[in-house]
Amino acid sequence: MKTQRKAISLISGGLDSMLATKAILDQGVHVEGINFYTGFCVEGHTHAIRKKDKAKPKRNNALWVAEQLGIKLHIIDIIEEYKDVVINPKHGYGSNLNPCLDCKCFMVKKAHEWIQENDFDFIITGEVVGQRPMSQRRDTMPVIQRESGAEDRLLRPLCAKILPETLPEREGWVDREQLFGFNGRGRKPQIALAGKMGIEDYAQPAGGCCFLTDAAYSNKLADLWTTRGERDYELDDIMLLKVGRHLRPRPHFKLIVGREEGENRFLEGYRKQFTHIIPISHPGPLVLVDGNINEEDLEIAARLTARFSQGKKAASVRVEVHSKKGDTTEMTEMDVTPYRIEDIPTEWYL
Repeated sequence: MKTQRKAISLISGGLDSMLATKAILDQGVHVEGINFYTGFCVEGHTHAIRKKDKAKPKRNNALWVAEQLGIKLHIIDIIEEYKDVVINPKHGYGSNLNPCLDCKCFMVKKAHEWIQENDFDFIITGEVVGQRPMSQRRDTMPVIQRESGAEDRLLRPLCAKILPETLPEREGWVDREQLFGFNGRGRKPQIALAGKMGIEDYAQPAGGCCFLTDAAYSNKLADLWTTRGERDYELDDIMLLKVGRHLRPRPHFKLIVGREEGENRFLEGYRKQFTHIIPISHPGPLVLVDGNINEEDLEIAARLTARFSQGKKAASVRVEVHSKKGDTTEMTEMDVTPYRIEDIPTEWYL
Protein backbone atom coordinates (compact mmCIF):
# COMPACT_ATOMS: atom_id res chain seq x y z
CA MET A 1 0.00 0.00 0.00
CA LYS A 2 1.10 3.55 -0.70
CA THR A 3 2.20 5.34 2.47
CA GLN A 4 0.06 8.36 3.31
CA ARG A 5 2.36 11.31 3.71
CA LYS A 6 1.96 13.82 6.54
CA ALA A 7 2.44 17.58 6.45
CA ILE A 8 2.28 20.39 8.98
CA SER A 9 0.80 23.67 7.75
CA LEU A 10 1.55 27.09 9.21
CA ILE A 11 -1.92 28.46 9.93
CA SER A 12 -2.13 32.21 10.47
CA GLY A 13 -5.90 32.40 10.16
CA GLY A 14 -5.77 34.23 6.83
CA LEU A 15 -6.98 33.17 3.41
CA ASP A 16 -3.59 32.16 1.94
CA SER A 17 -2.74 29.54 4.56
CA MET A 18 -6.31 28.23 4.35
CA LEU A 19 -6.07 27.76 0.57
CA ALA A 20 -2.59 26.23 0.72
CA THR A 21 -3.72 23.71 3.31
CA LYS A 22 -6.88 22.80 1.39
CA ALA A 23 -4.87 22.29 -1.80
CA ILE A 24 -2.70 19.65 -0.10
CA LEU A 25 -5.60 18.05 1.78
CA ASP A 26 -7.33 17.60 -1.58
CA GLN A 27 -4.34 15.54 -2.74
CA GLY A 28 -4.89 13.00 0.03
CA VAL A 29 -2.06 14.14 2.31
CA HIS A 30 -2.68 14.04 6.06
CA VAL A 31 -2.33 17.66 7.19
CA GLU A 32 -2.27 19.17 10.67
CA GLY A 33 -1.96 22.85 11.45
CA ILE A 34 0.49 24.74 13.62
CA ASN A 35 0.08 28.26 14.98
CA PHE A 36 2.77 30.10 16.95
CA TYR A 37 1.73 32.54 19.67
CA THR A 38 4.21 35.42 19.91
CA GLY A 39 2.22 37.87 22.05
CA PHE A 40 2.03 40.30 19.13
CA CYS A 41 -0.84 38.50 17.42
CA VAL A 42 -3.83 40.63 16.50
CA GLU A 43 -6.25 37.76 16.97
CA GLY A 44 -8.56 37.96 19.96
CA HIS A 45 -7.33 41.26 21.40
CA THR A 46 -8.48 44.78 20.63
CA HIS A 47 -11.30 43.84 18.27
CA ALA A 48 -12.63 41.50 20.98
CA ILE A 49 -13.09 44.28 23.54
CA ARG A 50 -13.82 47.45 21.56
CA LYS A 51 -17.29 48.50 20.49
CA LYS A 52 -15.97 50.01 17.26
CA ASP A 53 -15.02 46.48 16.18
CA LYS A 54 -18.26 44.86 17.31
CA ALA A 55 -19.14 43.79 13.75
CA LYS A 56 -16.00 41.64 13.51
CA PRO A 57 -16.36 37.96 14.45
CA LYS A 58 -15.09 37.36 17.98
CA ARG A 59 -13.02 34.33 17.06
CA ASN A 60 -9.49 33.12 16.83
CA ASN A 61 -9.18 32.81 13.06
CA ALA A 62 -6.47 30.14 13.21
CA LEU A 63 -8.73 27.88 15.27
CA TRP A 64 -11.67 28.73 13.03
CA VAL A 65 -9.72 27.85 9.86
CA ALA A 66 -8.66 24.53 11.36
CA GLU A 67 -12.27 23.78 12.23
CA GLN A 68 -13.46 24.65 8.70
CA LEU A 69 -10.81 22.40 7.17
CA GLY A 70 -11.39 19.60 9.66
CA ILE A 71 -7.77 19.42 10.80
CA LYS A 72 -6.04 19.34 14.16
CA LEU A 73 -4.34 22.60 15.20
CA HIS A 74 -1.31 22.81 17.46
CA ILE A 75 -0.98 26.21 19.17
CA ILE A 76 2.53 26.72 20.51
CA ASP A 77 3.65 29.47 22.87
CA ILE A 78 6.95 30.96 21.66
CA ILE A 79 6.80 34.28 23.56
CA GLU A 80 10.19 33.96 25.26
CA GLU A 81 12.03 32.41 22.30
CA TYR A 82 10.60 35.03 19.97
CA LYS A 83 12.09 37.96 21.91
CA ASP A 84 15.44 37.69 20.18
CA VAL A 85 13.71 37.83 16.79
CA VAL A 86 12.05 41.13 17.72
CA ILE A 87 14.97 42.69 19.56
CA ASN A 88 17.88 41.56 17.36
CA PRO A 89 16.62 40.76 13.84
CA LYS A 90 19.50 39.60 11.66
CA HIS A 91 17.75 40.86 8.52
CA GLY A 92 16.44 44.08 10.06
CA TYR A 93 12.96 45.57 10.29
CA GLY A 94 10.36 46.46 7.72
CA SER A 95 8.66 49.86 7.59
CA ASN A 96 7.87 49.53 11.31
CA LEU A 97 9.30 47.20 13.99
CA ASN A 98 8.30 44.15 11.99
CA PRO A 99 11.16 41.65 11.58
CA CYS A 100 9.24 39.80 8.87
CA LEU A 101 12.07 37.83 7.26
CA ASP A 102 13.58 36.77 10.59
CA CYS A 103 10.08 35.93 11.80
CA LYS A 104 9.35 33.63 8.88
CA CYS A 105 12.76 31.94 9.20
CA PHE A 106 12.12 31.38 12.90
CA MET A 107 8.61 29.97 12.46
CA VAL A 108 9.59 27.63 9.66
CA LYS A 109 12.54 26.51 11.79
CA LYS A 110 10.16 25.72 14.67
CA ALA A 111 7.89 23.86 12.25
CA HIS A 112 10.87 21.90 10.95
CA GLU A 113 11.82 20.91 14.49
CA TRP A 114 8.22 19.84 15.01
CA ILE A 115 8.07 17.55 11.96
CA GLN A 116 11.33 15.91 13.01
CA GLU A 117 9.97 15.27 16.51
CA ASN A 118 6.59 14.02 15.27
CA ASP A 119 7.62 11.99 12.20
CA PHE A 120 5.93 14.24 9.61
CA ASP A 121 7.26 14.60 6.10
CA PHE A 122 7.08 18.25 5.02
CA ILE A 123 5.91 21.79 5.79
CA ILE A 124 3.26 23.90 4.05
CA THR A 125 3.00 27.68 4.07
CA GLY A 126 0.62 30.08 2.34
CA GLU A 127 3.41 32.26 0.97
CA VAL A 128 3.06 33.85 -2.46
CA VAL A 129 5.98 35.30 -4.42
CA GLY A 130 5.75 39.09 -4.30
CA GLN A 131 3.00 39.18 -1.67
CA ARG A 132 5.07 40.77 1.12
CA PRO A 133 7.95 43.21 0.62
CA MET A 134 10.36 41.55 3.06
CA SER A 135 9.67 37.86 3.51
CA GLN A 136 7.85 36.91 0.31
CA ARG A 137 10.24 37.95 -2.44
CA ARG A 138 11.80 35.59 -4.93
CA ASP A 139 15.28 36.34 -3.50
CA THR A 140 14.27 35.93 0.17
CA MET A 141 12.34 32.68 -0.16
CA PRO A 142 15.55 30.60 -0.49
CA VAL A 143 16.86 32.39 2.62
CA ILE A 144 13.90 31.05 4.61
CA GLN A 145 14.50 27.52 3.35
CA ARG A 146 18.20 27.70 4.18
CA GLU A 147 18.16 29.45 7.56
CA SER A 148 15.20 27.46 8.88
CA GLY A 149 16.89 24.16 8.04
CA ALA A 150 13.76 23.00 6.22
CA GLU A 151 15.44 23.22 2.80
CA ASP A 152 13.26 21.53 0.16
CA ARG A 153 10.84 20.05 2.69
CA LEU A 154 9.18 23.46 2.61
CA LEU A 155 6.32 23.55 0.08
CA ARG A 156 4.48 26.72 -0.93
CA PRO A 157 1.43 25.38 -2.81
CA LEU A 158 0.12 28.75 -3.98
CA CYS A 159 3.27 29.67 -5.91
CA ALA A 160 5.01 26.30 -6.30
CA LYS A 161 4.84 26.30 -10.10
CA ILE A 162 7.11 29.34 -10.37
CA LEU A 163 9.62 28.01 -7.83
CA PRO A 164 12.07 25.10 -8.03
CA GLU A 165 10.65 21.65 -7.32
CA THR A 166 10.64 20.59 -3.70
CA LEU A 167 11.10 17.13 -2.18
CA PRO A 168 7.34 16.43 -1.88
CA GLU A 169 6.94 17.17 -5.61
CA ARG A 170 9.98 15.17 -6.77
CA GLU A 171 9.00 12.18 -4.67
CA GLY A 172 5.40 12.24 -5.91
CA TRP A 173 3.90 12.93 -2.49
CA VAL A 174 2.01 15.77 -4.16
CA ASP A 175 1.22 16.45 -7.81
CA ARG A 176 2.94 19.65 -8.94
CA GLU A 177 0.37 20.08 -11.72
CA GLN A 178 -2.36 20.52 -9.12
CA LEU A 179 -0.45 23.35 -7.40
CA PHE A 180 -0.47 27.03 -8.40
CA GLY A 181 1.73 29.80 -9.76
CA PHE A 182 0.36 32.89 -8.03
CA ASN A 183 2.58 35.96 -8.06
CA GLY A 184 2.30 39.55 -6.83
CA ARG A 185 0.28 41.49 -4.29
CA GLY A 186 -3.11 41.14 -5.97
CA ARG A 187 -5.63 38.95 -4.17
CA LYS A 188 -8.02 38.15 -7.05
CA PRO A 189 -6.48 34.74 -7.85
CA GLN A 190 -6.79 33.64 -4.21
CA ILE A 191 -10.37 34.89 -3.95
CA ALA A 192 -11.26 33.08 -7.19
CA LEU A 193 -9.62 29.88 -5.92
CA ALA A 194 -11.57 30.15 -2.67
CA GLY A 195 -14.76 30.22 -4.71
CA LYS A 196 -13.73 27.11 -6.68
CA MET A 197 -12.92 25.32 -3.42
CA GLY A 198 -16.30 26.25 -1.95
CA ILE A 199 -14.76 28.52 0.68
CA GLU A 200 -17.17 31.40 1.18
CA ASP A 201 -16.18 32.74 4.61
CA TYR A 202 -12.63 33.73 5.49
CA ALA A 203 -10.72 36.46 7.31
CA GLN A 204 -10.33 39.62 5.27
CA PRO A 205 -7.08 39.33 3.27
CA ALA A 206 -5.56 42.64 4.39
CA GLY A 207 -3.97 44.22 7.45
CA GLY A 208 -1.78 41.34 8.55
CA CYS A 209 -1.99 39.41 11.81
CA CYS A 210 0.83 41.04 13.77
CA PHE A 211 0.83 44.29 15.71
CA LEU A 212 4.47 44.90 14.79
CA THR A 213 3.38 45.86 11.28
CA ASP A 214 1.30 48.70 12.76
CA ALA A 215 3.03 52.10 12.89
CA ALA A 216 1.21 53.33 16.01
CA TYR A 217 1.98 50.14 17.92
CA SER A 218 5.63 50.17 16.82
CA ASN A 219 5.98 53.78 17.99
CA LYS A 220 4.72 52.78 21.43
CA LEU A 221 7.12 49.84 21.60
CA ALA A 222 10.03 52.09 20.57
CA ASP A 223 9.00 54.56 23.28
CA LEU A 224 8.99 51.73 25.84
CA TRP A 225 12.53 50.75 24.89
CA THR A 226 13.77 54.34 24.90
CA THR A 227 12.36 55.24 28.30
CA ARG A 228 13.56 52.03 29.95
CA GLY A 229 16.99 52.30 28.40
CA GLU A 230 16.97 48.71 27.13
CA ARG A 231 15.41 46.71 24.33
CA ASP A 232 13.39 44.19 26.27
CA TYR A 233 9.78 43.49 27.18
CA GLU A 234 7.50 41.22 29.18
CA LEU A 235 4.14 39.88 28.06
CA ASP A 236 2.22 42.44 30.16
CA ASP A 237 4.16 45.26 28.47
CA ILE A 238 3.20 44.26 24.96
CA MET A 239 -0.38 43.50 25.93
CA LEU A 240 -0.84 46.97 27.42
CA LEU A 241 0.57 48.58 24.27
CA LYS A 242 -2.45 47.16 22.41
CA VAL A 243 -5.03 48.91 24.57
CA GLY A 244 -5.99 52.49 25.36
CA ARG A 245 -4.76 55.97 24.48
CA HIS A 246 -1.09 56.40 25.48
CA LEU A 247 0.30 59.81 26.45
CA ARG A 248 3.76 60.70 27.76
CA PRO A 249 3.62 64.17 29.35
CA ARG A 250 7.10 63.78 30.87
CA PRO A 251 10.02 61.47 30.02
CA HIS A 252 9.69 59.57 33.31
CA PHE A 253 6.01 58.63 33.14
CA LYS A 254 3.15 57.95 30.76
CA LEU A 255 -0.59 57.43 31.01
CA ILE A 256 -2.69 54.61 29.58
CA VAL A 257 -6.24 55.93 29.18
CA GLY A 258 -9.16 53.59 28.60
CA ARG A 259 -11.15 54.73 25.55
CA GLU A 260 -14.37 52.85 26.26
CA GLU A 261 -15.99 50.38 28.63
CA GLY A 262 -14.31 47.29 27.18
CA GLU A 263 -10.83 48.81 27.51
CA ASN A 264 -11.57 50.03 31.04
CA ARG A 265 -12.52 46.50 32.02
CA PHE A 266 -9.31 45.17 30.46
CA LEU A 267 -7.21 47.74 32.33
CA GLU A 268 -8.94 46.81 35.61
CA GLY A 269 -6.79 43.71 35.64
CA TYR A 270 -3.66 45.87 35.94
CA ARG A 271 -4.83 48.34 38.60
CA LYS A 272 -2.85 46.74 41.43
CA GLN A 273 0.39 47.07 39.45
CA PHE A 274 0.10 50.83 38.82
CA THR A 275 -0.90 54.10 40.37
CA HIS A 276 -4.29 54.71 38.79
CA ILE A 277 -6.86 57.49 38.58
CA ILE A 278 -10.64 57.36 38.18
CA PRO A 279 -13.05 60.32 37.74
CA ILE A 280 -15.80 60.16 40.38
CA SER A 281 -17.81 63.33 39.73
CA HIS A 282 -18.35 62.43 36.07
CA PRO A 283 -18.24 59.19 34.07
CA GLY A 284 -14.80 58.64 32.61
CA PRO A 285 -11.87 56.36 31.95
CA LEU A 286 -9.66 54.28 34.15
CA VAL A 287 -6.15 55.73 33.75
CA LEU A 288 -2.97 53.81 34.60
CA VAL A 289 0.17 55.80 35.46
CA ASP A 290 3.31 54.02 34.30
CA GLY A 291 6.34 55.52 36.05
CA ASN A 292 7.31 57.24 39.29
CA ILE A 293 5.59 60.59 39.72
CA ASN A 294 5.72 63.57 42.08
CA GLU A 295 2.95 65.98 43.09
CA GLU A 296 3.36 68.12 39.97
CA ASP A 297 3.22 65.02 37.76
CA LEU A 298 0.12 63.84 39.61
CA GLU A 299 -1.63 67.14 38.87
CA ILE A 300 -0.89 66.70 35.16
CA ALA A 301 -2.14 63.11 35.21
CA ALA A 302 -5.32 64.03 37.06
CA ARG A 303 -6.09 66.93 34.70
CA LEU A 304 -5.62 64.67 31.69
CA THR A 305 -7.92 62.10 33.27
CA ALA A 306 -10.51 64.85 33.70
CA ARG A 307 -10.07 65.90 30.06
CA PHE A 308 -11.00 62.46 28.80
CA SER A 309 -13.99 62.19 31.13
CA GLN A 310 -17.50 63.45 30.44
CA GLY A 311 -16.63 66.42 32.63
CA LYS A 312 -14.13 67.76 30.10
CA LYS A 313 -16.09 71.01 29.77
CA ALA A 314 -16.74 71.39 33.50
CA ALA A 315 -14.94 73.94 35.64
CA SER A 316 -13.77 71.17 37.97
CA VAL A 317 -13.72 67.38 38.03
CA ARG A 318 -13.22 65.29 41.15
CA VAL A 319 -10.95 62.28 40.73
CA GLU A 320 -9.92 59.39 42.92
CA VAL A 321 -6.18 58.70 42.99
CA HIS A 322 -4.89 55.29 44.02
CA SER A 323 -1.16 55.79 44.59
CA LYS A 324 0.95 52.66 44.60
CA LYS A 325 3.40 52.70 47.52
CA GLY A 326 5.46 49.54 47.38
CA ASP A 327 3.06 46.66 48.00
CA THR A 328 0.26 48.93 49.25
CA THR A 329 -2.01 51.52 47.65
CA GLU A 330 -3.13 54.81 49.19
CA MET A 331 -6.36 56.43 48.04
CA THR A 332 -6.94 60.20 47.96
CA GLU A 333 -9.38 62.51 46.19
CA MET A 334 -8.66 65.78 44.43
CA ASP A 335 -10.48 68.41 42.38
CA VAL A 336 -8.80 69.45 39.15
CA THR A 337 -9.46 71.63 36.13
CA PRO A 338 -9.61 69.55 32.92
CA TYR A 339 -7.06 70.32 30.25
CA ARG A 340 -8.48 71.94 27.15
CA ILE A 341 -7.75 69.88 24.09
CA GLU A 342 -5.72 72.67 22.52
CA ASP A 343 -3.48 72.80 25.61
CA ILE A 344 -2.33 69.20 25.22
CA PRO A 345 0.87 69.15 23.11
CA THR A 346 0.65 66.74 20.19
CA GLU A 347 4.04 65.27 21.16
CA TRP A 348 2.45 63.88 24.34
CA TYR A 349 0.45 61.41 22.27
CA LEU A 350 2.24 58.17 21.44
